[in-house]
Amino acid sequence: MYITCLDLEGVLVPEIWIAFADATGIPELRKTTRDEPDYDKLMKYRIAILKEHGLGLKEIQDTIAKIDPLPGAKEFLDELRSCTQAIILSDTFEQFAAPLMKKLGLPTIFCNTLEVAPNGEITGYKMRCDKSKYTTVKALQSCGFETIASGDSFNDIGMIEASKAGFLFRTTDKIKADYPQYQAFTEYSELLNAIKKVISE
Repeated sequence: MYITCLDLEGVLVPEIWIAFADATGIPELRKTTRDEPDYDKLMKYRIAILKEHGLGLKEIQDTIAKIDPLPGAKEFLDELRSCTQAIILSDTFEQFAAPLMKKLGLPTIFCNTLEVAPNGEITGYKMRCDKSKYTTVKALQSCGFETIASGDSFNDIGMIEASKAGFLFRTTDKIKADYPQYQAFTEYSELLNAIKKVISE
């Protein structure tokens, strides 16, 4: 039995931090896991900028409320879930993801948690587990599942490498150049057909 593991931001919904950077006019917040492979370094950088500007969870959630899934994402996910189990594995946070999951038809998501002070200041974060995407894929495999994985960023490579089949989706030229062994798609129809082909083999 297969489970398809998908990244969230950049694959099914716009990048939350980029949307927030644009909403606040703080270009430094546009940096994502496509640019910085070290997630801890990236989050400490983001939290420091938020503190500097006096911004907290509420301001980010106000931006998220205006974000819709990428065009075609829900339809892709609906069709994918009609032929295989699917889980979203994301390094985002439950405080960010909840409204987006409603717009995607409430798929299963495994993500992380923000540490938030009573005044709404984001003070830190708690990862669900170390190397969460890779670790989750290996755990699913230990339960007897075959995994297929797709994502767009450096932090997706572990789960892609560990899976029976893995695909890049709407990624950067650098990541495509660094990992030429993986097919890279830009359209949901291409990704869906590639996943269906693996399942049918």
